[in-house]
Amino acid sequence: MIVTHRASLACLVFILLLAWAGTSLFAKTYELYSPDKKIKVIIHVDREISYSVSCDGKEILSLSPISLTIERAGVLGKEARLSGVKTRSANEKIIPPVREKRAVITDRYNEAVFNFKGSYGLIFRAYDDGVAYRFFTRLKGRVKVVSEEAGFQFGGDHFVYFPVVDSFLSSFERNYSYLPLSQITAEKMAFLPVLVDIQDGPKVAITEADLDDYPGLYLMGSKDGSPALSGKFAAYPLKEEQKRDRTLAVTERADHIAETTGTREFPWRVLAIARRDGELVENDIVYRLAGPCALEDTSWIKPGKVAWDWWNALNLFGVDFESGINTKTYKHYIDFAARYGIEYIILDEGWSDPADLLKTNPAIDMPELLAYGREKNVGLVLWCVWLTLDRQLQEALDLFEKWGVKGIKVDFMDRDDQKVVNYYRRVAAEAAKRKLVVDFHGAFKPTGLRREFPNILTREGVLGLEYSKWSNQVTPEHDLLIPFIRMLAGPMDFTPGAMRNAAEKNFKPVFSEPMSQGTRCHQMAMFVVYESPFQMLCDSPSAYGREPEVMDFLAKVPTVWDETVALDAKVGDYIIVARKSGEEWYVGAMTDWTPRELEVNFGFLDGGEYKAEIYADGVNASKYASDYTKTSTVIKAGDRVKVRLAPGGGWAARLAKQGELELD
Repeated sequence: MIVTHRASLACLVFILLLAWAGTSLFAKTYELYSPDKKIKVIIHVDREISYSVSCDGKEILSLSPISLTIERAGVLGKEARLSGVKTRSANEKIIPPVREKRAVITDRYNEAVFNFKGSYGLIFRAYDDGVAYRFFTRLKGRVKVVSEEAGFQFGGDHFVYFPVVDSFLSSFERNYSYLPLSQITAEKMAFLPVLVDIQDGPKVAITEADLDDYPGLYLMGSKDGSPALSGKFAAYPLKEEQKRDRTLAVTERADHIAETTGTREFPWRVLAIARRDGELVENDIVYRLAGPCALEDTSWIKPGKVAWDWWNALNLFGVDFESGINTKTYKHYIDFAARYGIEYIILDEGWSDPADLLKTNPAIDMPELLAYGREKNVGLVLWCVWLTLDRQLQEALDLFEKWGVKGIKVDFMDRDDQKVVNYYRRVAAEAAKRKLVVDFHGAFKPTGLRREFPNILTREGVLGLEYSKWSNQVTPEHDLLIPFIRMLAGPMDFTPGAMRNAAEKNFKPVFSEPMSQGTRCHQMAMFVVYESPFQMLCDSPSAYGREPEVMDFLAKVPTVWDETVALDAKVGDYIIVARKSGEEWYVGAMTDWTPRELEVNFGFLDGGEYKAEIYADGVNASKYASDYTKTSTVIKAGDRVKVRLAPGGGWAARLAKQGELELD
């Protein structure tokens, strides 16, 4: 028997197929299609609940078991008894208060809600660019979640971009290992997102969304050697031990992963599907799956660029005072920010006692500095150790509000068990009450909390440029992996903008005078390719002061966008991204250590002519990585322009309609 359901006037194709399955007379199979009918989800209900996913007729995920074990309620998903199925379709518009990829987000999907006897159920959604499911329960009182089974079975030994970690205490900053599923054992664990490279098929990113009052999901390999990944979670912390002033290590864990309310929806398990690599950059499924904005007033939230002190070790030169953590140095940073219209400066580690946010470094006259920032229209953002902020949350944030501070940078959480996940929401909510923006560092990947609290402008959870101060891990290849994997989850505080650039053979990690791997234009392109509404300029004002042409670009490049188009891309190799803000377009291109000639197709432009300022690798950039050229030209919609990228190279352009951009 085949039954077709339709929701209102929307064309929702949902085929209910009751069939014989294995040895069970009552096994049921359901098919849910994406709006464009190219992605199919099969949900199989028998002695266990499992699902599979196909794209363009090719199975990309084999039947994979899922369940949720709750103390006293049993294993939800085993011997499931279906009591009803409801379907609906949606085609809505989301207007984000803080634009990341686009000003208007289309939220279009088909949904099936399965209700089971025992007061629980499952929601499946099929989008044109992915699939998601989540459990929900309608149990009384508080419950303990003992475990969750989140299986991902594959039909072949596909390769996976897998950021391996060895414990649940992690900064979530790793390089990606490219491993076949057969080499990912049950002893190997990775945080999300991970990216599966389906043979002769699309790429599939696995992550989660709407994580709340629950631990984060990790993935590990199979125990039997099959091509599969399965979920793993940190159990709830019972005992903790403080290490130094910033780390809280778990010394004893409970026999359950979460204690939570019995009536709730659990986090979404997400598969983002990309037929072409650039679709991973365009994808905003995590944001779509998150809860709606919790703030009535968001008008005070101001994205922008940030002059950052820590990466460049406060190395000023050409000034008449000794640079360091002192009032004169930070007033100089404020002057630099004001000169270029940069919205914020950060006072990173050292402005206060890390263990007492109420105790200011005596070398800093905070009232004078705050008054100077107000005079220059530059906001101050203060770095905080998360443990200290947790102890002094109300006092410290009240003081920051009284001072007129604009935001906080919260660092070193380094966990995502239920207790620490809840900390993020608490900080975001308390900061919002005082009109403070937030940058989370030492943080797990975004899961959509910024949609509820758009004052969360960015977060780390990425192996960023800071690692170049002490290691060689931040290679151009790594730079060409993170926009497809980590950035899919949300904005990332990579902190670009290095003015000391090095070819591969010339790079050395120097903590106090850091450099970057790759060319100057590679760094400049990051301001277009990498998303962060709170985007750092990592180098010293003195270094930028010697580069007026570069600063002309960096001062103008936006941090939020009306439209995003990935023009050409290959994971780990190269990328070309075009983004629109107002009437201007910006284009950024990057390559790994392989020099390339790429073609930029300007078919995305509206009609008419555009004046373009173009920054390209210089002829000697392969030897002297800071070598670049700046040229001006006219570009029309549909033009195709060849660009040559040096090893570790880049290319960046700013385009405006004729008459709106002065040519040199």
